[in-house]
Parts: sequence; structure tokens; C-alpha cells
Amino acid sequence: MKHPVDVHVGKRVRHRRWMVGMTQQQLGDIVGIKFQQIQKYETGMNRISASRLWDIAQALDVSISFFFEGFDDESAPAAQSAADLPERGDLLADKEALELVRSYYAIPEAQRRRLFDLARVLSDVA
Repeated sequence: MKHPVDVHVGKRVRHRRWMVGMTQQQLGDIVGIKFQQIQKYETGMNRISASRLWDIAQALDVSISFFFEGFDDESAPAAQSAADLPERGDLLADKEALELVRSYYAIPEAQRRRLFDLARVLSDVA
């Protein structure tokens, strides 16, 4: 049975890997494991050891705390299974949304700020 923390951390690994444009194979090569193991980590099927999480964080250029951001342990009692939890972070699982975010950050900062302001105005109107 998947533990909610393992599922959340795995989703954050997948999100960050995708944001930096890295494949599972590339991440596996950097940390010295097979891409199948990365798949298992990203789905929460296998737990990531502390040392492996350290290696993954280094490879993805984030702090270890990045993988735990957004997880609220009070909303996930230990007796509750991962299947019973409401889907959290669905936006991170949506490839279109991730591609939009990746494209957004590729825009130079001045134009990005203007685009952000436009999006904010449009969302207020809707």
C-alpha cells in the first residue's frame, strides 16, 4: 500500500524533473539507478531513502524541502490509505499546465511580468 508521503514526494520529483526537461533515464543515470526505479519513486510504489533523495535533489537543483512542500500531514491521517485521499496537486500532474509553466519561465522577466499582469486581469474578469 502506498504511503501518502511517498506519493506526494514522488509527484514532486516528477514535477521538478519535467520542469527542468529531464527524462527518467537521464535522472537515473545521474543518480546511478535504472529509469524503472525512478518510475517507481514517482508513483510512490517505492520509498526514496534519505541518501537517494539527497542525490535526486542535487540532480534536480532543489533543496530536499522542495519535495515536501504542499504536504499537510494533518490532512492525511496514518490510518487513511493513499487511495482514500483526495487528489492533491492535480495541476502538477497536468502536462498542459506544466508545459505552460515551463514556457512562462522561458520568457524574459520583463515580458513575463506583463503577461502575469494580463493573466491576473483576465482571471478577475472571468
